[in-house]
Amino acid sequence: MTEIQRLLSETIDDINRLEKRDNRPRFSISFIRNHPGLFVGMYIAWFATLAVMLVSPTLVDSVWLLVVLFVLLNAFFFFDVYPRYRYDDIDVLDLRVCYNGEWYNTRFVPPHLIEAILHSPRVESSQKSQLQQMVARKGELSFYDVFSLTKTETA
Repeated sequence: MTEIQRLLSETIDDINRLEKRDNRPRFSISFIRNHPGLFVGMYIAWFATLAVMLVSPTLVDSVWLLVVLFVLLNAFFFFDVYPRYRYDDIDVLDLRVCYNGEWYNTRFVPPHLIEAILHSPRVESSQKSQLQQMVARKGELSFYDVFSLTKTETA
């Protein structure tokens, strides 16, 4: 593992630890806070469906199915999962992108990572100058930008 890879991995591990990214589902009411109208609308629609089912002689026997499905499907909205970032996911396009997106293109690296790379004696001066050019051109760098420095190293 090169120095840049090591520093990137350490930074990713720090972010995972600070943001409690561990792939575990956690109960959360953020859905209600973020979408109160949708939440109320779901319950209004449920009560309307329940009323129709209770009045209908054909559907009254299957009210339990409506309740079970509603509870199960609503439980999905009350859990948040914070996917774990991994160095190996950078520049990989597969099903994991559906789960946690292309975070490495949209998330900016902390300034201390750039400083650590620029001050590290184990990073080549050509990579340091390339990093300085990238910072001058773009301002903020994504994880993929820093990862691209390791590509030139192996090519």
